[in-house]
Amino acid sequence: MATVRFENKRVNMSELSQFGFEPNQNGQYQFLTLIMQGQFEMIIELNTDGSLNTTLTDTTTSEVYVLHLTSQAHGQFVGQVAQAYQDVLYNIEQHCYDNDVFQSTPERKLIAQVKAVYGDDLEFLWPKFPQNAVWRRSDTHKWYGALLTVTSDKLALPGATHVVTVLDLRARPEDLSMLIDGQHYLPGYHMNKKHWYSILLDDVVPLATIMDDVKVSYMLAK
Repeated sequence: MATVRFENKRVNMSELSQFGFEPNQNGQYQFLTLIMQGQFEMIIELNTDGSLNTTLTDTTTSEVYVLHLTSQAHGQFVGQVAQAYQDVLYNIEQHCYDNDVFQSTPERKLIAQVKAVYGDDLEFLWPKFPQNAVWRRSDTHKWYGALLTVTSDKLALPGATHVVTVLDLRARPEDLSMLIDGQHYLPGYHMNKKHWYSILLDDVVPLATIMDDVKVSYMLAK
């Protein structure tokens, strides 16, 4: 048996049954499928922490197969089994798990508030940068906000380098000089600094103030 964890992902319980997971005799959600033209049965059990236990069994011998988990094992057949195994896990991740990158209280409150006011979910557009996401208007498809994970040194923040999250928003060019204070309101990270600025999400700027800023950005994304 092998345990699999999807980094920065949260299981979506409502999608499990649609995918094919069913409660087993132990009360765990379980999914069974055949791979390699029925040569192997793959059993996946969901743990309470969202991780998965996987077991691969040879349907001919009823023996547990583990070579696909062993880095020392080589050969075309082992590679094909490993790929088929990973394909099943990838499909489960895509269909049954949601992105859960932003986990701090300020981040979660902001995400929930934007959803409540504008009905928009974060879009994770870059597979190579899974810790960055954007909000965009449904009518114009223009971005009005971006949540970006960055190290503090790239923002010229004082102190030891650490990872922070910033919210990038649009602003009128004539308003930027009044907004940016170099501490919590910063020049737009990774954006055109004539039209964007960044808010440091460190629980200092009140959520109500941030949502007022989001409203302006939303209107500018028309």
